[in-house]
Amino acid sequence: MTQYLICQYQGLFTIVSKEVRRFMRIWIQTLLPAPITAFLYFMVFTQALSVGSNAIHFSVFMSPGLILMSMMNNSFSNTVGSFFGSKFQHHIEEILISPLEPIIILLGFTLGGILRGLLIGILVYLISLGFEWYSVHSWPLVLALSFLTTMLFSLAGLFNAIYATKFDDISVIPTFVLTPLIYLGGIFYSIQQVKGWLYQITLYNPIYYLIEAFRGAMLGSSLVSIPYVLISLCIINMLFFILNWILIARRVGMGTS
Repeated sequence: MTQYLICQYQGLFTIVSKEVRRFMRIWIQTLLPAPITAFLYFMVFTQALSVGSNAIHFSVFMSPGLILMSMMNNSFSNTVGSFFGSKFQHHIEEILISPLEPIIILLGFTLGGILRGLLIGILVYLISLGFEWYSVHSWPLVLALSFLTTMLFSLAGLFNAIYATKFDDISVIPTFVLTPLIYLGGIFYSIQQVKGWLYQITLYNPIYYLIEAFRGAMLGSSLVSIPYVLISLCIINMLFFILNWILIARRVGMGTS
């Protein structure tokens, strides 16, 4: 039994370290774009609003949304790209025929996405401090929301990769689903300042509740219930985790049985 557990632990460590080495080896492509994009957002919006007295405050308001957006995008893209790449290059067969349990394979890829997302979040946070220094209201809530959100998008990316059959399939959801939801999720505006169709879209946008809860954890003021968001994230993560676990155990979309 002890030898079995050691084998599973070594397998998990190997998969996670492989994932980390993968995105660190090509850091110019995986780590650099998000901080540069965030820097440009801060630069453009700060300059565009510099004629008003609220410019510096808007950069603080925008910071949590940009940090969370970067974490969501990168945790999703890491697992979807890595897992589909393993399928495309037939590396996944070597993992599947190993003694590793499906849950260990799932944890390995998911943790890789979480680590990349959290690292990107730290980089964007440091950039935001360069435009205006602000103190974080609750680090425990920030860390909890960061972990659960990156876990959710890592699992979602893995689910996408399982069913993807060509490279176009892994770009459809980020382009046509995630990007519109994220940009209409209240990163650059408060729901209190909009009316009509934009208000309705934002109100029914699940990403809005993630961003607003994260903003509340960082700045101390939120229009949504943070405990409700945390509980919802735990439930959704659990369901996604079980679903992906079943799909991997059944070798769905992997050309093996």
